[in-house]
Formats: sequence, C-alpha cells, structure tokens
Amino acid sequence: MLKGIPSIISPELLKILMEMGHGDEIVLADANFPAKSCAQRLARCDGHDLPPLLEAILGLFPLDVGMEYPIMLMKSEQEGANQPTIWKRYREIINKYEVETVEFQYLSRFEFYEQAKKAYAIIATGEKALYANMILKKGVITD
Repeated sequence: MLKGIPSIISPELLKILMEMGHGDEIVLADANFPAKSCAQRLARCDGHDLPPLLEAILGLFPLDVGMEYPIMLMKSEQEGANQPTIWKRYREIINKYEVETVEFQYLSRFEFYEQAKKAYAIIATGEKALYANMILKKGVITD
C-alpha cells in the first residue's frame, strides 16, 4: 500500500501508468470489449465500473491537451441512437481534472478496435454500460 494512490489502482495498473510516456494511449474497456484479443498489455479491473477508475487515473495521469482529441469514445452503430448516458459522467469527471475544455473524438466500433490494438495497454473493467469504452492519450507532467 502507498499513500495517495486510490485503492482502485492495482499495482499492475500503477506500473502501466508509470511506464507510459507522452502520447501513449490507454484503453479503458467495458465488460463487453474484446480486451484480451486486442491488447499488447492487459490489466484487469474486473468488478469495477469505469467512472471511478477514470477518476482515479485522472488524479495521476495528465491528458495530452495539446492534441485536438486526447480522448476517443466508441460511438453507437445504430443510426439516430442517443448519446450513452455514461458519457455525461465522463464529461463531469474530466472537467474536474482539466482546466482546458477537452474534446472527444468519436470512432466507429471497428475504428476503435484498430486504435485499441495500437494502445500501450488495455484495462478491462466490469462496466456494463453500452459504448462505455474510451481511449486516453497521456500528456506531460509539468510540476
């Protein structure tokens, strides 16, 4: 155990976050995502929902706000589908940690899969919300 590290961050996940450099990407995957078949590195956070994990990660991990889209989301394939309600929660969490407005990029399912295969790591969660998958691009530590 360490002080200041949220308990939802496992030793394996902490190691991954520490290893990542500027511009590396990490996927936070919902329970339906094919994490094992897409991952170069896989960490499991089964039983945890994605919003508390996102909040814990953003307390340690800067987003690459110099990029147009430091966050990518998987959009629904259904025409006219409503925006997933979990995205509103993501926006609230991100606004809590980022001074600048962060824009989301929306990828189709197969575009998202291809981007995920290039990511430094995939974190498999127990999140049951549909279209809850996201990719974060790591920024730089300035202090």
